[in-house]
Amino acid sequence: MKIEHIAVWSKDIEAMLHFYVEHFGCTYGVRYENSVKGFSSYFLSFESGTRLEIMQKCGLADRAVEQSVGLAHFAVSVGSEAEVRFNTQRLQQIGVKVVGEPRWTGDGYFESIVLDPDGNTVEITI
Repeated sequence: MKIEHIAVWSKDIEAMLHFYVEHFGCTYGVRYENSVKGFSSYFLSFESGTRLEIMQKCGLADRAVEQSVGLAHFAVSVGSEAEVRFNTQRLQQIGVKVVGEPRWTGDGYFESIVLDPDGNTVEITI
């Protein structure tokens, strides 16, 4: 078994699309629209084949608290410690919020942590 895709709600799927295409090299398919339900989505594909579905719907509530039960983060592997540092610095220079500077973690990962346009936590790791 494998995870086929992970989905996240967004207030602005075009901003999210731009972020993941420009900064993580994702490709994407046609925007899906369901006007009856006020729903739109894109599937984004990473080079590895992993997919992220970004979804938008009328009337979504803001996240109530910073940490809550549910998806905490996902990690994107960039291949090396140097690439983690490079990508973190590049994103920080264009205004992406870095909430965890590059470091070795207690469980053996070298990572940094950034927030996407909707505030989802993305780990950049080896």
